[in-house]
Formats: sequence, C-alpha cells, structure tokens
Amino acid sequence: MMPRHFQVAIRVQTTDIDGMGHVNNVVYVRWAQEVAEAHWNHVASEEMKQTYSWVVLRHEVDYRHPAFVDDEVTGITWVGDHHGARFDRFIRIQTPNEAKLFAEIKTTWCLLDPATMKPLRIPSAILEIL
Repeated sequence: MMPRHFQVAIRVQTTDIDGMGHVNNVVYVRWAQEVAEAHWNHVASEEMKQTYSWVVLRHEVDYRHPAFVDDEVTGITWVGDHHGARFDRFIRIQTPNEAKLFAEIKTTWCLLDPATMKPLRIPSAILEIL
C-alpha cells in the first residue's frame, strides 16, 4: 500500500535566514515538526487529540540545497513503519513543482499517554488515518 502524503506550503521568512544568507539548519527541524503537527491536526479527531500526545525521539536531516528568503517551499510528509509506540515519519522540503529538493528528514515519533507521559502502543485507529 502506498503511503498517504500530506503537504503544507511554507514561505521562507527573514527570521529563518542565518549569517550565511540561507535558511538556518535548525529551521528545517522546526518545519519538520510543524508539518508533522499540521498532518496530525488535519487527520485526527478531537477525541484523539485529547487522548494522545506525541514526542520526537530522533531527527535525521540531509540537507540538499539552500533555500533563501521569500522562497516558496512545500513540506510533504508521510509515515513509515511502526513498532509498538514508535513510528518513522518522513518529510521532504522542496519547491512546490519538485524542481529542487532542499532537505530530506526522517523523524522517529513516540505515542504517549498525556496523563502519565508513558509510551502507548499505537492503536489501529491511528494507523488507519496516517
């Protein structure tokens, strides 16, 4: 089965730029989190949002090309394999027409019970919407 893709439009702001004149590396990590959160908020029911929390365990970023102020980029995400309370999420930061790839990101997320902050096995209802 092909993974479901979700995308978010992003405009590079002056505050995203570092001393070298391009998007700072840390901004790509922020965008990865924002794209993942937008995906969750788009697909999850209000009950799910109240019942579960997510935490990032790991980020891996491969930087491909620099992005600059006022560039329009697209963050595309989908989820990969899951194991118990964890799953891998993939994010591509690219131009809307896919002409240029700025970064490829893999994050490992863990599902938590917000009351106890303990990991929870990912239920099938969540896997079905992702």
